[in-house]
Amino acid sequence: MKKSLLTLLAVAAMSTTALAADIKPALVYGTGGKFDKSFNEAAFNGAEKFKKETGIAYRDFEPTGDTQGEQAIRNFASRGFNPVVAVSFAWTSAVEKVAAEFPDTKFIIVDSVVDKPNVRSVLYKEEEGSYLVGILAGMASKTGKVGFVGGMDIPLIRKFECGYEQGARAAKANIEVFQNMTGTTGAAWNDPVRGGELTKNQIDQGADVVYAAAGATGLGVLQTAADNKKLSIGVDSNQNHLHPGSVLTSMVKRVDLAVYNAYNDTKNDKFTAGVQSLGVKEDGVAAAMDDNNKPLITPEMQAAVDKAKADIIAGTIKVHDYTTDNACPK
Repeated sequence: MKKSLLTLLAVAAMSTTALAADIKPALVYGTGGKFDKSFNEAAFNGAEKFKKETGIAYRDFEPTGDTQGEQAIRNFASRGFNPVVAVSFAWTSAVEKVAAEFPDTKFIIVDSVVDKPNVRSVLYKEEEGSYLVGILAGMASKTGKVGFVGGMDIPLIRKFECGYEQGARAAKANIEVFQNMTGTTGAAWNDPVRGGELTKNQIDQGADVVYAAAGATGLGVLQTAADNKKLSIGVDSNQNHLHPGSVLTSMVKRVDLAVYNAYNDTKNDKFTAGVQSLGVKEDGVAAAMDDNNKPLITPEMQAAVDKAKADIIAGTIKVHDYTTDNACPK
């Protein structure tokens, strides 16, 4: 009897160890740096929230180039990390390859789709959140001219711009929208000097509100707008606090949720593969409101955003997704 009890205790201990080993989280950021105050930092915050709540540590890696991303993803998988979150469309082919090599490892990719039985693909309806901040830009603009500075010139960032333009035109039909992209390589996410130059050019043309969707490059956009006493709009993380009184709002994209949910679902044995698409209805995107931008938002602006949110959820407003046809309605 004593021997049987000891055996049972040993098996139970082994089972507990096995369960604990199942969750060994890893995180690979997009290029642009962990503390970009934007996209990557949102992912970091999600991982930190999980760590704080559960006491389970995670490992992360900041690639500076495309080849480093694939190496990091494969390295984590080969060392038994599970799940592995890849935070960027740039890691699409890497996740496709590595997920096939490690079928027992769970992978999560943000901003792209990888059709594998062990991969969760998390997409966002950026056009919906951008529509909301576009309404605020249109209502706040005194010149009838607003701007947009994107990072890498890809359909995903055009999706932000197109939603923003639709929202601005909904608020002010004859509004003029300037747009520039920072570059065509991954370096476009981490060039605040260039972001500032593009912003200054748009301001010189009359823009008095400029929306940045450019990772760390956007920090230069926000700084230049503040220096020139104009309004800016942040992205991904809530950036209202960076220049209080100058940042009109931020288009918050809850990348933190993608990371947190991936880790939590794996821990609770509730991980599911397939595509998740998060929009206004799912609280995946939103226009950030807090004490930092409260003086800039009139009751009429708040009411307009609330109505647009309700209409998007009800389906009364359908914001066009640029990536469906690579075109933006005028």
